[in-house]
Amino acid sequence: MLMRFDPFRELDRWAPEVAGNRPSVVPMDAYRHGDHFTVHFDLPGIDPSSIDLTVDKDVLTVSARRSWEPDESQEVLIAERPQGTFTRQLFLGDNLDAEHVEAGCDQGVLTVTIPVAESAKPRKVEITSGDGAAKEITAESSESQAA
Repeated sequence: MLMRFDPFRELDRWAPEVAGNRPSVVPMDAYRHGDHFTVHFDLPGIDPSSIDLTVDKDVLTVSARRSWEPDESQEVLIAERPQGTFTRQLFLGDNLDAEHVEAGCDQGVLTVTIPVAESAKPRKVEITSGDGAAKEITAESSESQAA
């Protein structure tokens, strides 16, 4: 049976918030464009110097930290913005080139570009005849055979 909604997954997602902790999930979009995969991670309000991007074997990990400590002179009335460490992991398939990952951060969006591996790209295959050699095939008209 195919389930589009798993109620237990939603409970797991909201449990930390109910307990007073903030969620640490990083929302993302991912798509393929030509010979590259592009992933956009939303990291609003995060200093780009706090972002850590690592690739270990076939796992890409994004980790970032946001913190705010109010001054002693500030009286905090509401503190709803999540603070702490935010992490997201992606499992990279064999068809991606994990050695040539590029990343940039602009206006709170981390963009990661992962090229498709050369071995996974479509390629032209030469066709040979049964004896292993390429053969030239010529066609003759029926008039030349009658002469």
